[in-house]
Amino acid sequence: MGLLRAVVLGLVQGITEFLPISSTAHLRITPELFGWQDPGAAFDAIIQLGTVAAVLVYFRHDIVSLFRAWVDGLVSRNPLGTTQSRLAWYVLVGTLPVVVFGFAFKHAIETSLRSLYVIAWAMIGLALLLAAAEWTARHARRLDDMTWTDGIVIGFWQAVALIPGSSRSGTTLTGGLWRGLRRADAARYSFLLSIPATTAAGLFELRHLRHASIPFTPAELVVAAVVAFASGMLAIGGLLRYLRTRTTLVFIVYRLVLGATLLFLLNAGRLRPDAGLDEGGPPQPAPGASAAPAKARP
Repeated sequence: MGLLRAVVLGLVQGITEFLPISSTAHLRITPELFGWQDPGAAFDAIIQLGTVAAVLVYFRHDIVSLFRAWVDGLVSRNPLGTTQSRLAWYVLVGTLPVVVFGFAFKHAIETSLRSLYVIAWAMIGLALLLAAAEWTARHARRLDDMTWTDGIVIGFWQAVALIPGSSRSGTTLTGGLWRGLRRADAARYSFLLSIPATTAAGLFELRHLRHASIPFTPAELVVAAVVAFASGMLAIGGLLRYLRTRTTLVFIVYRLVLGATLLFLLNAGRLRPDAGLDEGGPPQPAPGASAAPAKARP
């Protein structure tokens, strides 16, 4: 089952990292539904590097262009002289909130906030915010029209994604829509904004490898990361094409249905909200439940 689990979790990470439906939520839900041990934060960090590689490869030309414009702006002492140089600065300032809040609340993010109750309510809450943004925003502005205020505000929206279940792409997409960006432009900026944050987070979380007991062999970890990379590339391209002509309604409905289903299963005792979160130990049954991990049937 190790290789199968690696493939399944890598596929889940790759697809859900870039869609506004929360990769963290699905990486918590999937093992619980199959009766598997939660692989923990260290495993999440390893396969997250696969999706980091996906966004770096997919946007490699944009990254080079932004970096060159940023450097040229510094050399010419006109750092905001071009659209590309301004966009590079907006990505940098937009990254600051998630760094600050990530360090401030990292213990809660890695432990108590990974409860399935938190995830379920976050799924529902962000769905409602995304729906409000979808139906009230202007959808008229482009990346060329962005300002410092846009970069900072969307950066704070990215920090909301530290709550498991909210989704980094979901929160930044919501923030971009609230600022009047077109859907495709909001998604593109969301991906660009993700590069420094997810890269730093993935490398930082590797510290868990020193003490973590991961239920996977090195070969299985490589397979999971490669699957996450490949599926992530497909998810990025698919979402950008989708949002050029369609709304985010399908993601809103999905989040509402999944969040409500999770709450139903949790209240019915079919899912254990904190299973597998005791420092990588085996899942503990809920009070009154059988000691053997049961598979939940949605």
